[in-house]
Amino acid sequence: MNCKNCHTELQEQDDYCRNCGGKVIRNRLTLRNLFEHLSETFFNYDNKLLRTFTQLFKKPEDVIVGYINGTRKKYVNVISYFALAITLSGLQIYILQKFQTDLTLYDTSTEIGKSQQAVFEKTYKFTSDYQSLVMMLYIPIYALIARLTFLGIKKFNYTELIVIFLYSQAQVSICMAALTLIVVPFNIISIQVLGLITMPIMFFYYAYCLKRVFGLNLSQMLLRTLIFLGIMGVLIVLLGIVSAIYMYSSGSLDTMIEAKKAEIEASKAIKDTIN
Repeated sequence: MNCKNCHTELQEQDDYCRNCGGKVIRNRLTLRNLFEHLSETFFNYDNKLLRTFTQLFKKPEDVIVGYINGTRKKYVNVISYFALAITLSGLQIYILQKFQTDLTLYDTSTEIGKSQQAVFEKTYKFTSDYQSLVMMLYIPIYALIARLTFLGIKKFNYTELIVIFLYSQAQVSICMAALTLIVVPFNIISIQVLGLITMPIMFFYYAYCLKRVFGLNLSQMLLRTLIFLGIMGVLIVLLGIVSAIYMYSSGSLDTMIEAKKAEIEASKAIKDTIN
């Protein structure tokens, strides 16, 4: 008998291939052993996926620093884990679009409100359509900010910081996808509330992971967190300026300004009529 994976000749008593480590399968596939395989893969406490997920909460440094230092068999590798997060995020977007049809955040009875709502809907549609791209673009930016934040600590290079945020972002995305599947179909909370709680949870978890992987105490981590948020604030301001320039060049800004002027004039006209 030969291994079905690498075709190495096996002994009759072998349960695993001595060449590739693959399990020797002797029985035909049935619904029972298919279910047993799925249960062992996804629900067994000792499987790599569940172990990776739980350890990223308990000891994220064991997973992340272990991978950076060369431990690649104990946990799910960073690319596979991030790919799983992207897949679940796609499911999350589908659930949000299916159950949260009302995305109105602004007062559409006014012209300025209509313009603001139109900008929001365009932004939401872009982030929904290109969720994977948006997630991937976050990572090098966060790694760059962390590089500047921990400038005096040369423990990790830029690529290793990317690995840290790939694991961290994946963990947050998996948790948010699971939360969405629980609360949105039953209308427990709205998409707006879910969006508000996502960002604080994400940054808290980032801070927790960075504290563990860098081995910092609480006061050191608080200082680094303030620096991190300060750098991010500067980048957000720069992004706002770039967005304003884009809106001005595309005409969206003029539309909002004109709508605001019309709203002010209408308000004045109503006051004059009352007086």
